[in-house]
Amino acid sequence: MILAACYQDNQKSSNPKNTSQKDSVMILVELSKNDGLANDNRLKLLGRAFNNALKINNDSLKSKYYSQISLGSMNLGDSLFFRKTNGLALQSSIRAGDSVTLAESHWDLGTFFRDNTVEDSAYFHFASAQKIYSSIGNEFLSGRMLYNMAAVQGDVRDYTGSEINTFKAIELLKPLDKFEQLYQCYNNLGAVYSSLGEHTKALEYFKLALNYLSKFKDGNAEFIALNNIGDTYLNQKDYVSAIVYFQRVISAENLKELDPNTYSKALSNYARTRLHLKDTVGIKNAFSESLELQDSINDIVGLSLTNYYLAEYALSKKDTSGAIAYAKKSKALAKRSSNNKRLLESLELISKLDTKNAPQYVQQYISLNDSLQKEERQIRNKFARIEFETDQFIEQNQLLARQKQLWLGVAIGLFFLAIAIVSIISLRIKNQKLKFDQQQQKSNLEIFNLMLSQKEKFLEGKHEEQKRVSEELHDGILGQMLGIRLVLSGLNNKNGETSAKQRAEYLKKLQDVEEEVRTISHELNHAAYQKIHNFIYSVQDLLKSIESSSKVHCNFEFTTHLEWDRLDSEVKINIYRILQEALQNCTKHAFATNINIILGCNEKDILVRVEDDGVGYQAKNEKKGIGLKNITSRVKKMNGTVAIKSKIGKGTSLLVKIPFADKILPNDPIHKSINNEL
Repeated sequence: MILAACYQDNQKSSNPKNTSQKDSVMILVELSKNDGLANDNRLKLLGRAFNNALKINNDSLKSKYYSQISLGSMNLGDSLFFRKTNGLALQSSIRAGDSVTLAESHWDLGTFFRDNTVEDSAYFHFASAQKIYSSIGNEFLSGRMLYNMAAVQGDVRDYTGSEINTFKAIELLKPLDKFEQLYQCYNNLGAVYSSLGEHTKALEYFKLALNYLSKFKDGNAEFIALNNIGDTYLNQKDYVSAIVYFQRVISAENLKELDPNTYSKALSNYARTRLHLKDTVGIKNAFSESLELQDSINDIVGLSLTNYYLAEYALSKKDTSGAIAYAKKSKALAKRSSNNKRLLESLELISKLDTKNAPQYVQQYISLNDSLQKEERQIRNKFARIEFETDQFIEQNQLLARQKQLWLGVAIGLFFLAIAIVSIISLRIKNQKLKFDQQQQKSNLEIFNLMLSQKEKFLEGKHEEQKRVSEELHDGILGQMLGIRLVLSGLNNKNGETSAKQRAEYLKKLQDVEEEVRTISHELNHAAYQKIHNFIYSVQDLLKSIESSSKVHCNFEFTTHLEWDRLDSEVKINIYRILQEALQNCTKHAFATNINIILGCNEKDILVRVEDDGVGYQAKNEKKGIGLKNITSRVKKMNGTVAIKSKIGKGTSLLVKIPFADKILPNDPIHKSINNEL
């Protein structure tokens, strides 16, 4: 689950109020902010402040007081008192022409409606506040309102609209270096792209959000961001990467006590990832711990998610009845929390599990999905209509303001004719200054274009220099070293065995340098990089390590008809561990001097063979040690088979077959030899 993707920006800027100590209204409001008082007492203080505000005749002052009182009542959860005081704040701020307080009142009301899942009203009031902040030139608060609008659009799956408004918010906030709000914006973009299934973009934006998070202090937000990245990897089925991020969250010190909501979600995701990795030991306990935490904090959404994961777990254990029970519980909790996405997923899962009642659940799924799509279309249309009507309203207000200014200007012009003449003279001076500024701007633009042209020439020269260096390396130095190697090859035939070996070593070093220079030359000319087979290189590094530590000779063969790096990560890890365990047995118990390792495949299986010339043992009578048990366990996880052949004095042979779905039919001789022995 993507956490904090729609983190609501509902904290106003803490602007100090220039009020005197005699201002009883603000004194009472400040007293109500004391967290040490009971909520009832704090609400009584706000009620007294409200009664005092009613006695004030100044609409501008009253609007500010009502705004502060309404914000306090909303934070204390008194909905009726909030709606009453917020309505008065809107009315008095309109009468007084107080744009700032009017915008704050719309902001509060938008937050209230979003908290109560009335998305269209929330969007209207956030949009109204945004237009006002934009008209008075407050880019910071305008950007925050755009983010709030985007968050509401994300709630109703209007992902295109959410994306557009988020980018508008970033455009305003980025020049201001507002790192906390930029974190929220990029986090929302990650959630949007994750919901659209574009996981690569989602990861990009989640990691950008994490980068901005490092620029301000918010400890819990870091773990929310890490969980979001892990969840995206989980949806991408990159379970190895996902589990790393979930482990970072659940291993954080005191997170369980400080933020049980984030901890429980990460723990559920961690357990589900291990389920996909087929590492099921203890994950039932992890799910149970998560359920207990979510129940203690009344996290209905989290409980629905964890029960859905438990249904998947029960299904993996062939417990169909248990899976149905968990899925139904998830469905009920999703319905209770109005989580339509989880409700659809639960209905889909139940329809697959409960075949007897499948038609009924399928029909429920179709009906719900159709109604949600219809509702989302209506809300998106309503958002567009709200924005259009808000623009019209703002234009009308601007027109009235311009007319008022015009009449005022005419009156002042008639009454102060002399001042008007002075103003004309002043205007001429300003025009001359403006022309000068325009000419200066034009000159600056020409200088800027000249700088750009110089930069392009510099880059072109840099490219030419890279090409020249590349040619010098390739045609000059490389040719000289090749000549040295040929001379040394001739000298190698004229001396004894020791000298020949030494010269061979130098030749090998020269070849390495030659290859390095060739690589540098290719990189400078932007040539394609040679593809690196990381898995095969890892195995070769392992064999080199064994040879250097135990003085044993390892012969390694592998087929080139199978792209080893395209294998599932779990398969590669298990093959590597099997080889590691088998080689350890060869050196530790078999006292072998030579080991043959072959990696191949046939039409259906991946084939792994390890044989040594060690002391051997009676395979039938000998009990399996921990190493062989580990090998058998790993092969069993991959639905494979193990065959061990050994005789005393004649060494040991280990043969492993792992099924795979690749359709390439290899014809390498290595495969045929392994197939014959199997």
